[in-house]
Amino acid sequence: MTSQKITVGVDSRRDAASNPSRPMRLGVAGPVGTGKSSLIGMLCRELGEEISLGVITNDIYTNEDAQMLRAAGVLDVDRIRAVETGACPHTAIRDDVSANLVAVEDLAADHPDVELVLVESGGDNLTATFSPALADAQIFVLDVAGGGDVVRKGGPGIARADLLVVNKTDLAPHVGVDAALMEQQGREARDGRPVIALSRTDAASVERLTAWVREVLAAYQGGGHVAQDPGPMAPHVHADSEGEHTHDGVTHTH
Repeated sequence: MTSQKITVGVDSRRDAASNPSRPMRLGVAGPVGTGKSSLIGMLCRELGEEISLGVITNDIYTNEDAQMLRAAGVLDVDRIRAVETGACPHTAIRDDVSANLVAVEDLAADHPDVELVLVESGGDNLTATFSPALADAQIFVLDVAGGGDVVRKGGPGIARADLLVVNKTDLAPHVGVDAALMEQQGREARDGRPVIALSRTDAASVERLTAWVREVLAAYQGGGHVAQDPGPMAPHVHADSEGEHTHDGVTHTH
């Protein structure tokens, strides 16, 4: 698989392909409940003995995802750090990435051998993507339980993230979804960009995911990968002091 390359902003120039000077940052985004944390845990278990890893999680007011990963024993607990965004999850992965950048830098300072940092977004909507100033590559995660039509709804993450994962395919018969059709529609929406239909009970699909991570990391370390931007999120407006805001014409209350 060949990564599409674009030039990123001034703040990321030193991170470009010529001579990577810090760990690669791999963003994992997607709606609530699609299995982002479990996917990261699986990657840590599968790759932790061959790649030096770290994890940054994002939650609004808690560090629950970090606590879950620590309790699962997927990495040394000090290699799993939490960012509390205090606002919509996209704010810390796209609008102002400084808290995540500091967390990654602190982790790398404490563990200089770290090669790859997995940065998990808090659960957001279909328009949430990482800024290329934060993520060198990004995975967008959907799951079959979210409905068979979710791929057709589109969005920048579905269409243009480095990898689209259709997760929990083993649940498809139980929720009345055609997982193969979701994968096909994902491929059609992505103009040849990779799609993986994933189940943690399917060793072949897990191997496809880990192989993709190895390939992208090797390209980054070899100077052959440059972060790309899937595109801006849909406009959003913070409406009032009650904590309501609008995304894609839908009003949410915190």
